[in-house]
Parts: sequence; structure tokens; C-alpha cells
Amino acid sequence: MNRLVRSHCIKIHKRFGEKAIRLLNKLSLINKDLKILNLGDHLLIPIKEKPSNTVLNEISKHIEELEFSLHEFPVRVKGPKTIVDYLEDKLPPYLLASLPRSIDFIGDIAVVEIPEELEPHKYLIGEAVLKVYKRVRSVLAKSGAVRGTYRVRDYEVIAGSDNTETLHKEHGCKYYLDLRKVYFSPRLSYEHYRVASQVHDGEVVVDMFAGVGPFSILIAKMRSNVLVYSIDINPDAIGYLKRNIYTNGVEGKVIPILGDAREVIGTRLTHIADRVIMNLPEKAAEFIDAACMALKPSGGIIHYYQFSEAPYPIEKARESLINGVASAGKFIEAILTERVVREVAPYKWQIAIDARVR
Repeated sequence: MNRLVRSHCIKIHKRFGEKAIRLLNKLSLINKDLKILNLGDHLLIPIKEKPSNTVLNEISKHIEELEFSLHEFPVRVKGPKTIVDYLEDKLPPYLLASLPRSIDFIGDIAVVEIPEELEPHKYLIGEAVLKVYKRVRSVLAKSGAVRGTYRVRDYEVIAGSDNTETLHKEHGCKYYLDLRKVYFSPRLSYEHYRVASQVHDGEVVVDMFAGVGPFSILIAKMRSNVLVYSIDINPDAIGYLKRNIYTNGVEGKVIPILGDAREVIGTRLTHIADRVIMNLPEKAAEFIDAACMALKPSGGIIHYYQFSEAPYPIEKARESLINGVASAGKFIEAILTERVVREVAPYKWQIAIDARVR
């Protein structure tokens, strides 16, 4: 049963409720330790103290028909702020240090990586994530690496719903996806924006490994006059891509194509692109010749991604790109950007290189 506390409050008709709450928040008057109460057609809003005449005059300028009174309010029950808070009395101290510090949020799904020593406690960790992050519907634990032609990963549901389809929002775009059927990483959010912001009106873009469309759709949303050919070999990814094209209103600007990128470019998209996106870091080096084939005869920009290990990961990725472009009979006129996107394993990183190819 909730504990009750007597407090000063404002009684106001519900039609003024939202306006009153905004104003009282602005004046730092609301007592957020107590719950706002419904009382018929009125709200009782707990406040920290009875307002001074100056504050009362300010409130009266904006809100009519309010009353001040005293009332008993239930105290808000505050939940844990972190999963460590939730688990500190449920796990031995030596295991608390191993708890996942990084959680990926994809729509209303949370994805965690469970260390081996915490495997027996994974369901408790899933419960903790649900308790701390109220918007999360399902908690998934990674059960293996991204694998196979379709680039999917095995997950185990450790808390919440078994439904792994969700709606993820990023940079004003909406993406429907199912994590068990397609690849998606919220950690590439900045990359999606960084690349899309470089595209100019009038360009033709080939997104060689498009997935559910985070590069393609954002480009089409940011530019009024572009054409993006979005290729993926995974039929589930193309299914979601088509749905996302419609959801984001970019029909006709993003063209979804199911198939192997090399074959699609060789048969349909030779020498048409101003820009090619190669977000397949584990195998992109094998497709550099196809990317060069997609570029216009005058050349264009390649956004190249590669997993690369220490020492000198950027230099290794650059060498792979230079050699691949040379083997395709082209040359790199300029390296525009080189950056480490993220660490994917100890001493292994995802590298991004933007290059102008002639």
C-alpha cells in the first residue's frame, strides 16, 4: 500500500491540466515525489510549498479557476536507476563488476551481451533491464556472432516478449525490422547521418548492402532529388525495406532490389552511380571491383567499411581499398575521410574510408 503524505496542492479543471503542469514545472513548483491525483473533472497537483503572492499572480495570468488547498497524496515509488542498483542485493559483489555496461536499444527491444561468468544469472539480468528501462518490451542476449550470407545473429529472449519485431526510430526515419531475420546496429546511427549528409541533390546512389534501409531512406529523406538503388541478398531485409520505404514516404526515390550485389550491378546498374555505399565490413574487400563497376565512367565516391585488426587498422583498410580499386582498373584520386567507427572485438575495429575514385 502506498504511503500518503499531506501536501499543499493546486486543484484545477482537467481542461487546463496540461497547461498548468507545464507552467508549474517551469516555476519548479511541482512536488515530483508525489503523484498527481484525478478527482472527477479536476486534477490535484502537489506542490512543494504554498506560492508567494508574486508567484500566485504569475500563475493567475495564465490559468483560470484554480484553488489552493491541502490534501494527502501517495508517494511515488522510485525504481532502480541502473541494473547495478537493481541487482546489488541479488548478486555477489564480485559479479556486479561484470554486468553489461553497454545496452543496445532497437525500438522497444534491448540487446545485451552476457559474459560467461554471468550466464547462470542471465534471466535475472533480463528482469533488471525491464525494471530499469520502462519502454523496453523484450530483452535479448546475443548468442553468437553475425554470420551467414544474410548477416543474421542468434538471440535468446531472456526477459519479456518473444516477439522480436520492432519499430526503430533514427534521425526522423522509422524502420520496421525483426532482429532474428535481419541485421541492424543502432551503433551506426552517426555513420548513417554522416554519409547521408554528404549526398547532393541530383545524385544516383548505389547502396550495395542496404539491409532495412538506414542509409538509403535517410538519404532520400534528406535530399529532394536523389535516386537510391538499394540492394540486399536477404529476402527478409528487402521485405522490411519495402515496408520502410512506404512508411517514410520515399517511394520512387529508393528502389529496392533483391539479389547479390555483384550480379545486380553487372546486369542492371553498371556505370550509373555518383556514390556507392559498401557497408559489409566483413567482406567488402571482395566487392570493390563491383563498386567500381557501378560508378559512372567519370568516377565517383565510395564509402568503404572494413573490419581491421591491430596494428595499424586504418592503414590496412586503406591498403585493401587501394589495391582493390587498382585491380578494377581505376585509381583513388583522393582519400576524403578515414575514421574508426567502433571496436568490434579486442584489437579489432570497424574502419570507414571515403574515397574519390577515377
